[in-house]
Amino acid sequence: MTTPQRVPTPQEQARLESIRKTWQQRRAITQNLSKIRTKVAVYSGKGGVGKTTIAVNLAALLAKQGRSVGLLDVDIDCPNVINVLGITEPPTRVDGKLAPSEKFGVKVVSMGFFQQKEDEAIIWRGPMVHNAINQFLQLTQWGDLDYLVVDLPPGTSDSPLTVMQTLPLDGFVMVTTPQKLAQLDAKRSINMVRKLNVKVLGIVENYTGDIFGRGAGEALATELGVPFLGSMALRSDYRDETKPTVLTSPTVRKEYERVVKGLKASLAEATKAK
Repeated sequence: MTTPQRVPTPQEQARLESIRKTWQQRRAITQNLSKIRTKVAVYSGKGGVGKTTIAVNLAALLAKQGRSVGLLDVDIDCPNVINVLGITEPPTRVDGKLAPSEKFGVKVVSMGFFQQKEDEAIIWRGPMVHNAINQFLQLTQWGDLDYLVVDLPPGTSDSPLTVMQTLPLDGFVMVTTPQKLAQLDAKRSINMVRKLNVKVLGIVENYTGDIFGRGAGEALATELGVPFLGSMALRSDYRDETKPTVLTSPTVRKEYERVVKGLKASLAEATKAK
């Protein structure tokens, strides 16, 4: 006698359907991003540490160095990339895909383009945020890129987790400030990234100087055994908002050049380890 085949329960069928859908989404995202050579996320455990400023200036410097660069802002709740860049022209739609806007040699996609009013609050629950991020990843036509810089929202909740689980990243740049609480939150975020088996390419300490102090980023890098990429001093140069500061201040540019050099070394080391 043959044993009758067991029919999956509705709960099991729903779970299998969810797994199938997730696999299809990841496959679509991987295919859509196949022409991007390096994907780096800029991340922090705490808001207000200057993560977006660092993401924008890294992208602008890489573009200035002759690289083809994209910048994806997946901070759905508080998208600020377009404000920092001073870019207003939204992406265009071509054959159902989003063609990114461009400024200073950087291709840009952000939720900020799709707000009717920039001061309105985006009050979305997790599934809506997850859906928006997936649409950006699947529908944006980046073309050939040397680098895609991803500006992540802070914290360890739905939004950054969605990106980490769906976007095949080459690694993370972690941003902290000299304060102990920011250092602690950065440590929490690094531990989260490591649990998801993604490479931490290095730590950047922002806002260093006489006001907030210095050294927390380097100490954290030593403690956790990750590269320390450099420090960004709290300078009046950032008051000039006409361009990313790496394009207006030689002093700031030198700081970012050090970070980019360390970042490229970490990426090369990560490639060797694969």
